[in-house]
Amino acid sequence: MKSYLHQRSLLLRIELKKQEMYRKANVLGFTHPVVVTCSQELDQLLNRYQRKAS
Repeated sequence: MKSYLHQRSLLLRIELKKQEMYRKANVLGFTHPVVVTCSQELDQLLNRYQRKAS
């Protein structure tokens, strides 16, 4: 149960981070350092989720 909740929490955080990144990219452009940092944070969340799913 705890693992399931952790995965759901990670999925929610991934979705929120993705939305944040797109909002920032629409204003600043995809290559702006703030957007790149947000993208890297999203990558870290995705990597954590992938490790849990394997």
